[in-house]
Amino acid sequence: MTSVPRLTAALARRIALAAQGFAVPRPATPVGTRQLRATAERLAVVQIDSVNVLSRSHYLPFFSRLGPYARPSLDTLTDGRGAVFEYWAHEASFLPVRLHPHLRWRMAAADTLAWGSMTRVARERPEYVAALVERVRRDGPLRAAELGEARPDRPGSMWNWHAGKAALEYLFFTGVLTARGRTAGFERVYDLTERVLPAAVLAQPVPERADAVRELVRTAARALGVATEKDLRDYFRLSPGDARTAIAELTDAGELTAVEVDGWGRPAWLDPAAHRPRWIRARALLSPFDSLVWERPRVERIFGFRYRLEIYTPAPKRVHGYYVLPFLLGDRLVGRVDLKADRQASVLRVQSAFAEDGVVHGQVAGELADELRLMADWMELDDVVVGERGDLAGELSRVVARR
Repeated sequence: MTSVPRLTAALARRIALAAQGFAVPRPATPVGTRQLRATAERLAVVQIDSVNVLSRSHYLPFFSRLGPYARPSLDTLTDGRGAVFEYWAHEASFLPVRLHPHLRWRMAAADTLAWGSMTRVARERPEYVAALVERVRRDGPLRAAELGEARPDRPGSMWNWHAGKAALEYLFFTGVLTARGRTAGFERVYDLTERVLPAAVLAQPVPERADAVRELVRTAARALGVATEKDLRDYFRLSPGDARTAIAELTDAGELTAVEVDGWGRPAWLDPAAHRPRWIRARALLSPFDSLVWERPRVERIFGFRYRLEIYTPAPKRVHGYYVLPFLLGDRLVGRVDLKADRQASVLRVQSAFAEDGVVHGQVAGELADELRLMADWMELDDVVVGERGDLAGELSRVVARR
């Protein structure tokens, strides 16, 4: 019986960080489109979220890995000019255009995979859906707000779309329409996919579903470095059956290596080409939707860091705050801060700051203060202001005041 290779927990952690782009120093020269594209390709999935208390989430992973860059450069990359496209991957996400053919099986299955109001409007009002396609074809890109329809009165619902929005989202799910970009208010602008994506991408044949899923798992494995089955399927939100089959086939082909990781307590798979750094010297604040931390059980398994998003928790019940970013230092998550960009006052507000057990508060506060100053400058805010909440807040406030 062949023994399964064993990795220490520390090595697995460094492999995971390297796969996500944290094993190399930030560029010493101004960041351009080339580095942004390379990061998008490395991550493969950059999750989108509308919360803007600090920044739209998709800007943050590039800052975390590359440092300051010109936001318009990323806007150009994501505005439908062919480098990346928007689709449902790990939630709404930006993805390299090379993956478009490998998600067409999902587009073709919209009637069973899309949800609620989207499939209902397609089923009950197909003529209306078809008319919207013709309108876009004739008149050009369209926003849901331009349809002039009233939203249904469902207080508290995240999905209280009017029929027009539901129809546009259905067409987006099917791939007939895609996003040409987003407005300043983050509203999706829909256009015919053939007018947005490169012709060479659209001309590629549609892979069989099994082949497409295998490529998605292969891509996830490269982005994760070392991962459990759930980690691999969660990256593109694949079904357990599809993912298991693909993992088995990739393992048989030598493209994945089955391993055991100390302390994980479950089977894992290693990308054989994954970098195995001896150390990681990273420093980064991480969006709650960053692909390094979006799957909370993986974060706890790799870093021993219990992380929960408390946006939807009533304020009196929040433990750490509303929009809390983990702080990566070296190869550890050493603290967390609740951040808000107060644009009117032109300050980056640290509403709470907490350190993890066992870290040296002074060291963490010094590095965190530098990273917060870097973020404030990147966001064109004049100052960093630290509140009183959290066991790291006092030390951080003193360090910030001295710099």
